[in-house]
Order: sequence, then structure tokens, then C-alpha cells
Amino acid sequence: MLPPGEPKFRRRPADRPAEILSAALEVFAERGFQAARLEEVAKRAGVSKGALYLYFETKADLFRAVVTDAVSPNLENVKALASSPVPFEQAVRMGVGMLARKVVTDRRITGVVKLVIAESRNHPELATIWHETVVEPGITLLSGLIAAAQARGEIRPGDPRLYAFGLMGPMVLSMVWRETFEPIGAKPLDVPALAEQHLDTVLKGMRP
Repeated sequence: MLPPGEPKFRRRPADRPAEILSAALEVFAERGFQAARLEEVAKRAGVSKGALYLYFETKADLFRAVVTDAVSPNLENVKALASSPVPFEQAVRMGVGMLARKVVTDRRITGVVKLVIAESRNHPELATIWHETVVEPGITLLSGLIAAAQARGEIRPGDPRLYAFGLMGPMVLSMVWRETFEPIGAKPLDVPALAEQHLDTVLKGMRP
């Protein structure tokens, strides 16, 4: 029998950062960056505010860790796929399809994207974090795949970076749509279907 007031379980210290990041992702998505309070993050994570500061000194540090934890693993999965010996079109379909299912349809992540767009003018560090952690690594990875496919003769000549932006554009638009227009009653967007149809069109145009 545990003494009165004693918790029914003791959280291992190794578990706390993951629980804090999960709680912070929810709070950032719901409240935005400016309105997010570290007290609320700590409460949802089941830790004290002082314990939270043991791991993250500032709210910006916490935001960077949230973005890295929520999105970067998906980019690593795409990178692993890109390094496998599969044709370019197959790799792109699998990679973009995975992002459409796991990232773009996750309301917490699209909420953070909305946060970055809405609050970066007053908090430019948010745009810097998102660009360094998500945008630039993703575009660089896809551009490299395209350049390699061009060298093999699978894709017609053209700027690989611009091709990459063209492939990913609808994914960004779909996040804006879900966060801006669906809440006011606009018809929900089937993001995986959008990704598949867009790739059908664009990949045909990229072939020699």
C-alpha cells in the first residue's frame, strides 16, 4: 500500500523529455507560440515547471525540440527510402505518400505550420527553426534525388530545386487549407489523394 499522496507510479527521468515534447506539440498547435504557456506544457506532461526548465531553457528551445521530434523522424524515413535501390518515381511516390499520410494529416503538426506562418513576423526565430529543421533538409534531399535521376536520364533537364518545390507545393497548400478553411466549414481535403493525383501529373511532365 502506497503512503497517502504518493503517486501510483514513478516516471523514469528518461521518459520525461518525450512526455514534455508530446505535451508541448499539443499546446503549441492549440494556442500558438505567443499564447503557449510553459506552465500548461508542464501540467499536461505531469512535471513541474522547474523540471521542464531542466531540459529546455527557453520556449524557443522547446519549440525547436518539438519540431525536431515531430517531423525529423519522418524526414529520416524518407532519407532511408531515398538511399535504397529503387527507381526515382517509386521512391518519390512512397516518400511523398508517407508524408501525406503521417505529417500533413496530423492536426498537431499542421497547427504548428499555421503557428509558423502566423507568428514568424514577430518571432522570426520560429521561421528559422522550421527552415533549418524541416524545409531546407527536405528540399535538399529531394533536389539531390532529382539531380541523380537526371544524371541517369530518368528526368528531363531543369533546375532540381525548382522541381522539388513543384513536387511539394500542394502539401504546403493542403496544410494551409486544413488549418484555415476547414475550421470555417470548407470541404475537407483528402491529402493522400491529392498527393497521388499531383504526382501522377507532375512526374509525367518530368520524364524525358
